[in-house]
Amino acid sequence: MGKIRTRLIGNEEIEEKQKKEQKLRSQEKKLEKKSAKKGKKVEKETIVTQPQSDEVKVEPKAKKAILAKQRTRGKKYQDAKKHTDPKKQYELSVAVELLKKISYAKFDESIELHLNVLKDNMKGEVSLPHSTGKTLRVVIVDDQVLEKIEKGMLDFDMLIAHPSFMPKIARFARILGPRGLMPNPKNGTLTPKPEETAKKFQAGALRWKSEPKAPLIHQMIAKKSHEPKTIVENATAFIASVGTKNISSAYIKSTMSPSLKLNLEKI
Repeated sequence: MGKIRTRLIGNEEIEEKQKKEQKLRSQEKKLEKKSAKKGKKVEKETIVTQPQSDEVKVEPKAKKAILAKQRTRGKKYQDAKKHTDPKKQYELSVAVELLKKISYAKFDESIELHLNVLKDNMKGEVSLPHSTGKTLRVVIVDDQVLEKIEKGMLDFDMLIAHPSFMPKIARFARILGPRGLMPNPKNGTLTPKPEETAKKFQAGALRWKSEPKAPLIHQMIAKKSHEPKTIVENATAFIASVGTKNISSAYIKSTMSPSLKLNLEKI
């Protein structure tokens, strides 16, 4: 099992550094595998590149060179960022209004919450007061659905089953499990009342959980086209479900915008 690396969100400089380091590690691994096939040993910090001429150029200390190269954002993103203050903690309502003002994408962006939490393996359920704008395809298991799964047709986002169907579903565990679609009593998708449960999730109930290898929670809570009040109420409900005492920092952003740090004391 490889090393577990935790990524910090919210600080763009650190995010960029982490991405560059990850890119470097990927390049090093590829070179090591290629060299192993040829029976040669290559230094870990050496990157071999092929210039336009026939000469092979070896660049030592490639890590410093890659980290020194700064990734440039688009002009519209840079213009949007000028209207934000990375050191400021915004009140939720102010942050939502600002996101709408600095939005430059031509599509209806998602509004996302990104939380750094204090515990591992956190999970929960919340019914948001308003729709997120995303249609959740909920399916109840029957023989027809099982036939579709067997043919590789997974046209649903959530699969709900009565316990009596589990012996039939078990043979599809390798297909459903990795996709997070396997009915499970822990997340409420394996239940003696599947119809009732399906209605609950279709009405807007969300099941959330932290990242498996890091204390982070990412959740889409609305669309940019929603009214500011709707976005604020959905965000407030979600943060309350996680618990402000369990959150070290919280950020809100749209799909393409810079992130805004939230003042948790005002939520």
